[in-house]
Amino acid sequence: MKRARQQALSELVRTQPLSSQHEIQQHLAEMGYEATQSTISRDLEELGLVRIRDAGGNLRYGAPNDTAALGAAQRLRTLLSEFLVSVASSGNLVVLKTTPGAANAVADVLDRAGVDGVLGTIAGDDTVLVVAAEGTKGSGLAKRLGALGGQP
Repeated sequence: MKRARQQALSELVRTQPLSSQHEIQQHLAEMGYEATQSTISRDLEELGLVRIRDAGGNLRYGAPNDTAALGAAQRLRTLLSEFLVSVASSGNLVVLKTTPGAANAVADVLDRAGVDGVLGTIAGDDTVLVVAAEGTKGSGLAKRLGALGGQP
């Protein structure tokens, strides 16, 4: 029953702009799945579903890697222009310094934005380590990321 309810919940969130757990509860009930708010909350957590802002700026439940809904490329520009302090490179590595507490958000969006040449990121509190993909120079990647954030 739990597996079927969670599959129904995943499909609902994927296809409908549900902005509250109450809405999810109503839709699940219409589908024959009675669930309490705490059950829905646990299901959302287990499925990795969170409240995200869609392209229209409205909050709704979805997967954190739903780049179409998040507008990851635009969000990356916004985050970099707001929080980027400095950019440096060495070999195939790029170090982004951010304001305190912003590195995780920047790294998360950078991973999802599909920036050409980014293999992956590791974030601390105010530092993001960006690993460039094979054949990509860190210096070129640093320049592109800096430009996105308004750095010279």
